[in-house]
Amino acid sequence: MLGAIAGDVIGSVHEAAATKTKKFRLFVADSTFTDDTVLTVAIADGLLKGGNYVDALHRYYRAYPDAGYGGSFRHWAECRKRQPYDSWGNGSAMRVSPVAYFHDNLDDVLEEAKRSAEVTHNHEHGVRGAQATAAAIYLARTGSTKDQIRQFIEEKFDYFLHETLSQIRPTYLFDVSCQGSVPQSIIAFLESNSYEDAVRNAISLGGDADTMACIAGGIAEAYYGGVPDDIRVRTLALLDDRMREVIDNFVQRYGSRFSKRSR
Repeated sequence: MLGAIAGDVIGSVHEAAATKTKKFRLFVADSTFTDDTVLTVAIADGLLKGGNYVDALHRYYRAYPDAGYGGSFRHWAECRKRQPYDSWGNGSAMRVSPVAYFHDNLDDVLEEAKRSAEVTHNHEHGVRGAQATAAAIYLARTGSTKDQIRQFIEEKFDYFLHETLSQIRPTYLFDVSCQGSVPQSIIAFLESNSYEDAVRNAISLGGDADTMACIAGGIAEAYYGGVPDDIRVRTLALLDDRMREVIDNFVQRYGSRFSKRSR
């Protein structure tokens, strides 16, 4: 989960910048958490408390109303709606990382990811994006190779993951759809050689940078066995006590569920 949050924070200043390079400072004065972080923590809190995802998302929106939410989600939360709005946006994928640690078998992870998505993103592509992201994290944390992760995601979700970043980057544009950003975020992880490299890869595509780095970062954390200490410390320093407490409680309960892959 912290890998997703750090990706969001690092990507926050690149969201509208169309960054097409991997050469940038990880943290700058304007680096901050966005709705990706807030809603990731909301999902984790909901899992910890065994409560309703709708209530958790509403509660966190009210606590952090200026985190940069999409218009549809903002309207849903402002009006305290309880029915989904058929979204295919990548909001379902950006917040799903805690789900991949909550269960110890893939079928349950996929079902929980579906449940976490459907409270807002009940469109087929919205559900698929959340499930693909959660599956990639689960497979990464349980020791699957990158080739095994690629094969499963391609076969299960019909995502094409054999393009390279150098093929995607020149023509890639800002895209908030699951179908137009989740596969590319997974490829950013697949081409990486470290957690930091995965985040840089995702941002370098010049798209929805914070969310794509959030998705790639969540998978990379699981695969590489955590977030580098310097990134972890700087990320946590930008959060408030409420979020840090939820993260700490979640990690204490589920943080041992990392791959034993040798580093």
